[in-house]
Amino acid sequence: MSGDLEADRLARLALARTREPGDLWLAHGVAEIGAVDLYEHLRAGRGRTDTAEEVAARLAEVEPERDLERARRLGLRFVVPGDEEWPTQVDDLEFAEPGTEGGGVPLGLWAAGPRRLDQLGRSVAIVGARSCTTYGGDVAAEIAAGCAAAGWTVVSGGAVGVDVAAHRGALAGGGPTAAVLACGADRVYPRAHEQLLGHLSSEHVVLSETVPGGAPFKHRFLTRNRVIVALARGTVVVEAAARSGALNSAGWAARLHRPVLGVPGPVTSATSEGVHGLLRSGRATLVTSSEDVLDVVAGLGEHGVDEPRGPERVADRLSPRQRRVLEAVPAVRAAGVDSIARVAGLGVPEVAAALQELAGGDLVQPDGDQWRLARRPGEEVRSL
Repeated sequence: MSGDLEADRLARLALARTREPGDLWLAHGVAEIGAVDLYEHLRAGRGRTDTAEEVAARLAEVEPERDLERARRLGLRFVVPGDEEWPTQVDDLEFAEPGTEGGGVPLGLWAAGPRRLDQLGRSVAIVGARSCTTYGGDVAAEIAAGCAAAGWTVVSGGAVGVDVAAHRGALAGGGPTAAVLACGADRVYPRAHEQLLGHLSSEHVVLSETVPGGAPFKHRFLTRNRVIVALARGTVVVEAAARSGALNSAGWAARLHRPVLGVPGPVTSATSEGVHGLLRSGRATLVTSSEDVLDVVAGLGEHGVDEPRGPERVADRLSPRQRRVLEAVPAVRAAGVDSIARVAGLGVPEVAAALQELAGGDLVQPDGDQWRLARRPGEEVRSL
């Protein structure tokens, strides 16, 4: 590890201790002059604004080396830009319009678990209502399982409702999943998910922009949404009311020019009202399965999807001329070629030829010098 990168890591850690995640003042300062120079500038008291003086006063109380060592003992690592493990797709946040809750590229990401963050490139975010219905939970789990089985990482927020359904669905699908928390990555929230988050931190990955020990304040859920979305190639919204944090995630995806995918629900369900608004306004693409999702987010040639079709019928394999002749052949009483030709509106020679072709497929059969249906036209075609 280079000295410059280690100095940058310590500077970013110290700065992160002074302000909230997503703080634009810090994000702009680091982007403009770098974390180390900003840290030293503030420590030297060269800031002239109230914000700079406030940050400088807090920096005087921060011991980044001790914080980093304490975090390592807790099984956490602080991943920063420049690390081989850094998920570079998150850097797009630098160019995204900020929200009312802040924005910008995280100073760093705290991570627990063996899965490297640079392995999250083929990821899908699945978010939605905390008070989801059985339908919403089942759909979220099914989509997550399908994506995971196809080798895609499912990213969500570890919360109740759709989040936990997505994580469990990914595990059921035998694939990877990542939880982005609104509290420190060393904390368990909600407490009911202790077993799940413990499993993810030992077998997959749990990460957070919030410093270790940080509490899950309401505004931190909104700022962490941008991290969930920035990690993924597309964001699936499964159930969201008219006022929902999941719609905040959809807004971040739009600002990052990443696909927003919406799962429709019952038209009478208030839980799906926000999703329906996204679909109605054209801000989201309608999806109903993992196949739909991967068809949108996968790169060219990465994933193919067949259009759903009903059972194959006779008419699917017949030419227009053959269909007209078949429709003119009586089902019970046989008819002559002349009669069939009049009903079909075709010439006798071409009707005679078509009848021979249809007979080869066991669709019509001769009855003396006349013809009748050999089977019901709704049944499968054997071959022609």
